[in-house]
Order: sequence, then structure tokens, then C-alpha cells
Amino acid sequence: MICSTLRRVGHMHIYLVRKASGVSKGHHQHTVGSRPAASEFAARGASGNVLELLGKSYPQDNYSNLSRKVLSRVGRNLHNQQHHPLWLIKERVKEHFYQQYVGRFGTPLFSVYDDLSPVVTTWQNFDSLLIPADHPSRKKGDNYYVNGTHMLRAHTSAHQWDLLHAGLDAFLVVGDVYRRDQIDSQHYPVFHQLEGVRLFSKHELFTGIKDGESLQLFEQSSRSAYKQETHTMEATKLVEFDLKQTLTRLVTHLFGDGLDIRWVDCYFPFTHPSFEMEINFHGEWLEVLGCGVMEQQLVNSAGAQDQIGWAFGLGLERLAMILYDIPDIRLFWSEDERFLKQFRVSDINQKVKFQPLSKYPAVINDISFWLPSENYIENDFYDLVRTIGGDLVEKVELIDKFEHPKTHKTSHCYRITYRHMERTLSQREVRRVHQAVQEAAVQLLGVEGRF
Repeated sequence: MICSTLRRVGHMHIYLVRKASGVSKGHHQHTVGSRPAASEFAARGASGNVLELLGKSYPQDNYSNLSRKVLSRVGRNLHNQQHHPLWLIKERVKEHFYQQYVGRFGTPLFSVYDDLSPVVTTWQNFDSLLIPADHPSRKKGDNYYVNGTHMLRAHTSAHQWDLLHAGLDAFLVVGDVYRRDQIDSQHYPVFHQLEGVRLFSKHELFTGIKDGESLQLFEQSSRSAYKQETHTMEATKLVEFDLKQTLTRLVTHLFGDGLDIRWVDCYFPFTHPSFEMEINFHGEWLEVLGCGVMEQQLVNSAGAQDQIGWAFGLGLERLAMILYDIPDIRLFWSEDERFLKQFRVSDINQKVKFQPLSKYPAVINDISFWLPSENYIENDFYDLVRTIGGDLVEKVELIDKFEHPKTHKTSHCYRITYRHMERTLSQREVRRVHQAVQEAAVQLLGVEGRF
């Protein structure tokens, strides 16, 4: 797999750059034959190397699998760039929570953290959230690891424990998160999440409830589909009601009145019961967020044993694509004024409907190869294509699998759609990129080319 070939990649830089010359970066067009910066290609960490990231140094080891493409996105903080569509969504959510939830002294109840470092420990990202050591979400194939102990956060939930441990009981966290995934118009290795957490004491939860003084937050019973073993049914139902009411108000604020909403039971390691909210938007049911009653073990370990709470998380790109009718997730990284100027509004609640840019023609090429006998991970190939092709790559799809009847070797055929967001691509520059993908797949993934 690609993580086990990290030591070889440094020697591949010149080779890849030569093969991919002519690749464009952003809206600046390279002349044919020029070389894109080596930073467009894999920055894999041989043992003993040190990575400088956001002002800190991290030793690299055989867990390190950060690509230069992903590293170039760290610190961009699109959610903090004024008038960016992700910033607009964040500010609308912040304003809603500031206005709707006020503390005893007239100050906002929820604190907002939108500048926490995306580099976290694996303990923060997984263990603090009760994610088991053998859980598939920890796989190197699905995450970007700085080394064996640090990574780029896969979710903003990685900060829950620390903020609870600091004594906070109501907060929002906004930030960029990183996952290795498929390549299409809905997925990108970097996206942005907004996390919300609220804890309640016995007094806060049962105030105004008839005979509330006799009710309890905790008991020792058995876990069921409806509650945790340490929570009373009364406490669980009130927390669940507050959570769903809070989120219903939020999406109504964002989408307007008359919205059809439904709740779907689901599973998260750090909440129980857990739900996904779906909304009916333009006649289609769309999942917009996940949420649930926080696992008491997590709350207790952070030092808030006398409280019970809820948490939710939503994707900013997901909301923005629905709200503003943005068709391709790559557009959020565009520096094209035709895109950015559409979101320069005087009022953050002003309705915006994205006017599509001219869609330039696609260039489609297929790539087929025999898989190695072991250690092939599909996300490694997607990451390699994204690293070499950058945002020229619109989509990668597996279109055929074949097992040879005699050798029992497996062949995969992928269709790669290349399309620049701001200009027409030439066959020649796409051919250079595609050849670089082919040869890098052979060299780095150990496949046998069928091209």
C-alpha cells in the first residue's frame, strides 16, 4: 500500500514532475513543457525526516502519509475568509446561536472556537471519543497521518474532550477536517465541519418540569435502544427533545419556514441514542447532520460527572451546496472572481443562488492495471490521482473489475474525468498528467499496467 512505499517517493519527485509537466495550478496556466512545483506531489515521510507544519515540527515515520496537495490546504481556513460561502454559513449559525441562547448575564451561552489547530493526537481524534482500537475509521487508508501519534483531524469532535475538560458546557467548534476518500463532485480530501455541544445540570434540565425536583439524571440500569445504562429515561428524553428542538430551529433559520424534517436512528461511538436529520429540499430527502445524547463515559472522563449533554456535527460544504446550489465541491477552493463575488453580500442572511460558471468540456481517460497480490487500498489510488492531477480531476470511478480465470489476478479499470474549472484543457496537457498517474501507480502502488 502507498503508506509502505513512503521512503521511495522522495526519489520519485523529479520523475513525476517531468511526466506531469503542463499541469495547471489554480487559474494560472503553465506553458506546455514547464514544470509544476514539486509541492504538487507526494510529501511522504521517510523515518527520521521532520515535517514543519503550522509552526511546529513533527518527526515522520512509516505512518506518515500526507501529500503535498493536502498540505497546501492546511492553514487556508476557508471558513474564516470573509464573504466566502463557508464563512457565510458559519456566521449565520453563529448569529443564530448568539441570538437564541443567552446566559444569565445577557452574554451568549455558546462559546465559538474557529481557529483550533487541525493537527491533533490520535488520542484526541479517536480514544477520547471512545472509538475502539480496532475500529475501521482508524485505518491509514482513510486518514491523513502526520506520524504514528499525530494526524490531521478527521472531525471537529476531536476537540470535544479538551473543551469539556476545560470546564465549558456549551460551545461550537468550526474547522477544516481531512479524510482520504473517493473523488467526485461531492467529495474532497479537505472539508469543513461545525460541531455543537451542550451540557445540562440537574437543575438546568428539570427546571420548569412538573415535579422536576424529584427527577434524577442518573441511575444504574441496562442499556437499550432508547437510553444509556447510566441515564434515566426522563433525563434522556428531555436532552433528546432539547437537541432536536435546537437543530430544528437552526435549519429553519437557514432554509426558511415550512421545512419537512425527519429523524433517522443511526450509530456513532460517542453518542447514544444517535440520529441523523434529513430535510426535504426541492422534493428530495437530504441528510444534513448527525447528533445524539453524549456518551456519559466521555463526559465523566472529561470531569463533568454531574452533567448530561448532547452533541451534533454538520458539514459546511454540504449545507452550502444545498443552500446556494453549488454543484461541485472543488469550487470552494476557487480563486475565480466570478465565483467569489457572488457571495459578497451586505447581509449574511441575504439569499444567494449561485450562477454557474461556464462549464468547460471534460477530457475522459481510462486506466487499467492488475492489482498487486496484497496491500492494495483503493483510497491510495484516489490519493495518488488527486496528488498528481490536483483540481483538474473532477471524478474517478471504478468502472470494471476482472479476475483472470487462470492466474486469478484481479484487474481494475478506472475512468478519470479531467475538467478545469476556469478554462479548456488541451489533450496534450491531460495526456501528460494521465501518463504521470499511470507510471506513478506502477512505481508507488506496485500495480502492473495494462496501458
